[in-house]
Amino acid sequence: MANQIDIKEFILHGRDQAEKLLLGNGSELGLLGSNRAYQQVWARDSMICGLGLLICEDQNGPYIHRQSLETLGNFQSPLGKIPHNVGFTNVLDPALIAHGGKLESEIQEKQAVEDTIHAGCVDGNTWYIIGHYMHFLSKQDVAFLKKWWASLEKALLWLRYQDSNECGLLEVHDAMDWADLFANRYNVLYDNVLYYAAWKCMGLLAKALEEPADFYLDHAEDVKKKINILLWVGPEEPYDENWVKENRKEWLYPLKRVNTEFVERPFYLPYMGFREYADRFDTLGNILAIVFGVADQQKANKILDYIEGCGLNQPYPVQALYPVIREGEKDWRDYYRVRNLNLPHHYHNGGSWPFIGGFYVSALVKAGRFEEAQFQLAKLAEMNNRGKQEEWEFNEWFHGTSGKPMGYSGQSWSTAMFIYAVNAVKEKRLNLFNCENYWTL
Repeated sequence: MANQIDIKEFILHGRDQAEKLLLGNGSELGLLGSNRAYQQVWARDSMICGLGLLICEDQNGPYIHRQSLETLGNFQSPLGKIPHNVGFTNVLDPALIAHGGKLESEIQEKQAVEDTIHAGCVDGNTWYIIGHYMHFLSKQDVAFLKKWWASLEKALLWLRYQDSNECGLLEVHDAMDWADLFANRYNVLYDNVLYYAAWKCMGLLAKALEEPADFYLDHAEDVKKKINILLWVGPEEPYDENWVKENRKEWLYPLKRVNTEFVERPFYLPYMGFREYADRFDTLGNILAIVFGVADQQKANKILDYIEGCGLNQPYPVQALYPVIREGEKDWRDYYRVRNLNLPHHYHNGGSWPFIGGFYVSALVKAGRFEEAQFQLAKLAEMNNRGKQEEWEFNEWFHGTSGKPMGYSGQSWSTAMFIYAVNAVKEKRLNLFNCENYWTL
């Protein structure tokens, strides 16, 4: 019993440390990725961190999230693209090696600028919409929602134009989302799960404004249906060849192949390309499919059983990819060697990320696996406690098998998703994405 009390106190102490660090990463622009490295407001990172900021005990948390929303909205492009990240010029940042160590060093005066070095960012738009939904549900600020509604519609329209063949799903090129040094491509699981969530959020926000919502909600269900048809292989989603012939003929060839060659898989495929696909487990995409309700209970159980069976939650929750990609395989890219990042069991290529661990604990709660969620939360606390130089560093990422920290410390999304996971285990439900708010398995 004393041991259980010690574990509980350890987790609560970690939660206090997480909130302190998270709030300390706030700035006049909103939430920075960290105040040590990634000292910018990153679209996906800051919006994910809203899950933690909005339930902070300190009321400055929601205010920081609101600032992030405003910064991203103010830098939205004429076509509707949300910026990858926004930061101040001439701030020394060890993560900006490719920039010469800082943003726009030729600009002398301090000013906020958009960082454009990355390959693009499709998930920035989806998380921006989800982030506004999170803010509205937490604060019920109709005036703020009305102010940014046109921006949200623009962000969604930009996303719709990323569906180049009008199949209803996003087509994404390499390195265009959180895995910004990785070769997921075309109909990517992670991006399309978020696309479903973005459509649904728009529908629920439209209802809040007393605007017509069916257009958004119907599109959400269409995206959900097509994710399950295209990326799930097995009896849980029977292959309806007649529907495919009538609606999406270009899917006939890849679907016939995967259904013949694989027969079944206990997870969603990471992507379906043009007459190609990958047969590996994208952890974040599958976990978010549970959190947002793209996966039903039966599929959720298979996904979570697979994580456990393959030991992807060892030594810490949770490894980002299984199996890892090795040089010579078709999904290997020479750019995986950049900064030694995407070698096997590193970074996106099977590294373990605390923020994904927070979503993993949340998915366990969503699936009703409360005891396992509590156990994994304790391991996540241990992970966040483990640092290169000191305790409670909340490192960015860890080696997938050794469990040693390898990224930058003080990461906002490591702290925010720990706070969110602690709350989920305590309440035995997810904040925001729950049955009461029309998010079900």
